[in-house]
Amino acid sequence: MASDSPHLGIHRLEGFFWVARTGGYARAARAFPYPITQPAVHQQVKKLEDELAVTLFERVAKDRMALTPAGQRLFDFVRPFFESLPSVVRSVRGGEFGGTLRVTSSNLLLRRLMPSWIQRLHAEHPSIEIHLEETGEDAVALLRQGAVDLAVDHLYETPDDIATMKVATLHPHVVVPQNAAQAEEEPFKLAALAGLPFVAYSQPRARELQFMALGQHDVSPVSTLSGSSAETILGFISAGLGWSILPWLSGEEPAAESVHARLLPAPTAEFDIVAAWRKDCPENPLLDAMLEIAPRG
Repeated sequence: MASDSPHLGIHRLEGFFWVARTGGYARAARAFPYPITQPAVHQQVKKLEDELAVTLFERVAKDRMALTPAGQRLFDFVRPFFESLPSVVRSVRGGEFGGTLRVTSSNLLLRRLMPSWIQRLHAEHPSIEIHLEETGEDAVALLRQGAVDLAVDHLYETPDDIATMKVATLHPHVVVPQNAAQAEEEPFKLAALAGLPFVAYSQPRARELQFMALGQHDVSPVSTLSGSSAETILGFISAGLGWSILPWLSGEEPAAESVHARLLPAPTAEFDIVAAWRKDCPENPLLDAMLEIAPRG
């Protein structure tokens, strides 16, 4: 009879992990980090199934094993441990820490800010891996869910449970076709562009920043086009299809063929870019290392 709280041997879980990872007993034996026979792997799994009183695998071909629903649940639990174990052992032996840090950021920052930051991190801590993805939804929600360890973005407000550190500043730029007469007018007034189509971000949060700037100048474009990235928007403008406002990192400006860019005239706003993380997150030396060499915007 199975115990409600079984004492599962690490070797049996290891055997189970490699069979699940490779899809078969023979392949598992070959993948093991130390010499082991196929029958020994089979015995590890069999004893684990006996202890749990469940079937973890079903045979789907002569040499192919598939996880049962119970097996899948156990595999999802043990996989992070066994996958990260080799890097942990190396870090313990070498006095260096390693692992994977999950980071989310916006499209612009993924291209303009994050690469040099990650390069500096790898130069000092080569064992740290970065899983970097574009923010597809509210960054704060991702942090609270534990889906990411760090978010690099503009936050409209900072909740009490989120810690932040400023890493960059975005300045809005007006971008127009190079041959647009309005581009050279002095003093430059945004209202002069109101009759042209406005090219907006399709991503809601970035689009909101653009329309905040339009609102400051009491400008309501006659029509809008949408682009998913700064490159797409600049491509539309290069083709003469409209104009836009693009937030850009301090010290840089949007650049593309046949496009003229200039800072948004007053009234204008700067947008702080912050590194954000949960205040109650467990101690994480990878996050500490990332923040230690963060740019100071």
